[in-house]
Amino acid sequence: MLEILLLVVTGVATGFLNTMAGGGSMLSVPIMIFLGVPGTIANGTNRIAILPQNIAAVWAFYRKGVANFSLSLSLAACTIPGTLIGAWLATRIPNDNFNVVLAVIMVVVLIVMALPDTKSVQDRADASLSRQRMVAGHVCMLAIGFWGGFIHIGVGFLLMPVLNRVMQLDLVTTNAHKVFIVLCYTVVALIVFSSQLELIWAYGIALGVGTWTGAWLAANMQIKHGIGPIKVTLNVVIVAFIIKLLFF
Repeated sequence: MLEILLLVVTGVATGFLNTMAGGGSMLSVPIMIFLGVPGTIANGTNRIAILPQNIAAVWAFYRKGVANFSLSLSLAACTIPGTLIGAWLATRIPNDNFNVVLAVIMVVVLIVMALPDTKSVQDRADASLSRQRMVAGHVCMLAIGFWGGFIHIGVGFLLMPVLNRVMQLDLVTTNAHKVFIVLCYTVVALIVFSSQLELIWAYGIALGVGTWTGAWLAANMQIKHGIGPIKVTLNVVIVAFIIKLLFF
């Protein structure tokens, strides 16, 4: 019973962080490993919890009028080939050098997100018509799908620069697309993992109860308070993430 309670509480924090910025799975996966779940199984079981988190966030953004499902769906569709390959490999390949590689990626993301945004609101509206920008964003989704399928941890830090910097979407809209994209590819990844591994559904569902709550709170906070909390959360989590990967 204490294990289930711990997972629910962890899920709330995970859902909140994942919806605000990313990195929440750096809480949920280690907690399951701490409870004795093998790493590969924990990686797969974590996908069970990701589903309700993103369903809650998508619904919250939609109810507040922050949604463009046609664009979200086309971006999500581009992640599917990579997701299939990444999830399949994740059931077979150990991740011995994973932490150092991910830490390097996080340093790059932190630098990119810290760069000043010089575009005005009108510039963003004009940029929305750029075919080149749209194509670049969709191409990037192929690689993001692979990462999301393979390990998922930190995928928000990859999605946000693509949506915010490459595609020039504001941060609230970025997160609305992000949660929809993750929802779609997670369905595919979960099918692969569940067909190849014995996932611990009780743990996944317990985490999912928490992630639903955390994601709902985070989505509504973003809509009410704008991009301020997102930027603060994003930078704090990325720095903590890098320290965790390199030194612990």
